[in-house]
Amino acid sequence: MSDAETLLNANDIEARAAHFLRKSALGDWSEDDQAALDEWLAQSMVHSVTYWRLKAAWARTERMTALVPASPAAEPSRRAWPVFLGFAASIAAAAIISVGVYSYKSSVAPGIQTYSTDVGGRETVSFSDGTRIEMNTDTAVRARMTTKERTVWLDKGEAYFQVRHDPARPLTVYVAGHRVVDLGTEFLVRDDANYLEVALLKGRARVADDAAQKASAPVTLSPGDVALATGHDMSVTKMNAHDLETQLGWRRGVLVFYHTTLADAVDEINRYNRQKLVIADPDVAKLRINGTFPANNAALFGRVAQVVLKLHVENKGDEISISH
Repeated sequence: MSDAETLLNANDIEARAAHFLRKSALGDWSEDDQAALDEWLAQSMVHSVTYWRLKAAWARTERMTALVPASPAAEPSRRAWPVFLGFAASIAAAAIISVGVYSYKSSVAPGIQTYSTDVGGRETVSFSDGTRIEMNTDTAVRARMTTKERTVWLDKGEAYFQVRHDPARPLTVYVAGHRVVDLGTEFLVRDDANYLEVALLKGRARVADDAAQKASAPVTLSPGDVALATGHDMSVTKMNAHDLETQLGWRRGVLVFYHTTLADAVDEINRYNRQKLVIADPDVAKLRINGTFPANNAALFGRVAQVVLKLHVENKGDEISISH
């Protein structure tokens, strides 16, 4: 395909994605519109990548517009839309390039596509079968989705899976020496340095040790079950719906802490920020904090600790020190 043909194709895709976003932003959205969007996204990975990147750019434009005083007659979404459309062609072209990168990597391992997020990033990947994977901060995923196989490798990080169940092709997630097999499912998988966590929200899922010498028996999870694996040991506990939703606050860009030690809260905040919080006093680490915080704002968390807990907070550039 020539450069001109590629740009034309990118412009067509961008225009269609922009149409869906504009209609949604203006409040004129129906179930038929949602069905049309879902069908269009399922047609091509290029469609999906373009749409979600345009949506992210639109969200940034809305935030920037909100900082500018508006005239009384102006509607925020209509005012911001022409600015947003100025970004569209370049973003659509970037989407084409990104999909090309996936295809290039797939040539090394046939049929496998790779996806990742940076520190503080979030990304949603949609597949033609209706399955969606929402990737949290600093996450890497590989996927082989064919007419005969649905396999995902979570190489690092955390992801929320919304699986369109197919008994003939159960989706299998390989992570940290374990297999998670969907049985009609929505579940969260987190690969931490010290443990693997699988939390089930809907349906059922089976978690099994993938080692040659299986030290723990497979477990089948029901809604509210949380499997915690360390090494070859695995335990299952129950979590109520409210706590599960709280744990998924990152999908909305927030972290929710309830009677959480400052040490644990700081560890969680640091997952999303390159500027790290550092607790300089062991006694401070034991203090507890409640609240909902933006995931990507370590400085704001530091200011809250300073005001609410009466702590000394010092911004040192790459680090924010917290002490008595």
